[in-house]
Amino acid sequence: MLKLIASRLLGLVVTLLVSSLLVFGALALVPGDPIVALSGGRTLSPVARQALIDRYHLADPVVVRYVRWLGDVVTGDLGQSFVFKSEVTSLIGARLLTTVMLVAMASVLIVVLGVGSGVLAGTRGGRVDTGVMFATVIAQAIPSFVAAVALVAVFAVRLPWFPPIGSGDGLTDRLHHLVLPAISLALGQTAYVARVSRAAILAEFDREHVETAFARGLPWRTVVRRHVLRNAMIPIITVAGLTIAGLIATTVVVERAFSLNGIGSLLVEAIARKDFAVVQAVALLLVAVFVVVNTSVDLVYRLIDPRLDRKGRP
Repeated sequence: MLKLIASRLLGLVVTLLVSSLLVFGALALVPGDPIVALSGGRTLSPVARQALIDRYHLADPVVVRYVRWLGDVVTGDLGQSFVFKSEVTSLIGARLLTTVMLVAMASVLIVVLGVGSGVLAGTRGGRVDTGVMFATVIAQAIPSFVAAVALVAVFAVRLPWFPPIGSGDGLTDRLHHLVLPAISLALGQTAYVARVSRAAILAEFDREHVETAFARGLPWRTVVRRHVLRNAMIPIITVAGLTIAGLIATTVVVERAFSLNGIGSLLVEAIARKDFAVVQAVALLLVAVFVVVNTSVDLVYRLIDPRLDRKGRP
């Protein structure tokens, strides 16, 4: 297990390194004069233009600039935002809590409702299965922004139970503000996880060892707990983990719809105003979160079923 963890950590480092190269290289290849973006389109004197070139090392080769940027990132220095006139680390830090809480609340909904309803539909069948499948079809057909508008219209305007916009102040108020955004963010993903969970459960019921366990007279609950759920958890955890990892990249629509001061809205604003330092930092953060969660999921389902070897086979 220690060797597996070491190999996964090494793969994590390599993946992040390659990702950082791709993020930096993609922005370096963006057409146009970077001085125009840095100056906000203003006409600069030759002295002011040269000052910007020297400050941001724009005359250096791309490889040199990448190595310098990567060294700063490793030490926690994400650069300076020329639009917000502030350290990028401070900008992200001020908005990170909102996005983390939003993703955490949506993740709880996905795990509890998605996995729970999928397992219930797969094990119970009948009307329960039909009801869950009908609900998931509707939920998957509703985009996040449509869900946001509908939830605000019902639960913020007609029934003023929740605030329509803003992130709130303090833990309790912030949680209250994030209820509707979390539901909007998790709706489609919850339905998807529920359908995958149901399919995984039904697939296990058709396995020969499960049929043998029933033929031996083992209690239904024992067979489901020991043979069905244990094996079905592998694809369920994988899909749920990847879905949760991708949430942070889909918060943009929800944060804009509810005027949340989070990472997604920061990324949209930075792209619109061509704030390259912020775009690089946020893009790298999104990639890092996805890779870390993906690696964690890989380790978790090996803990659940130690029979899996390094190739993921029993």
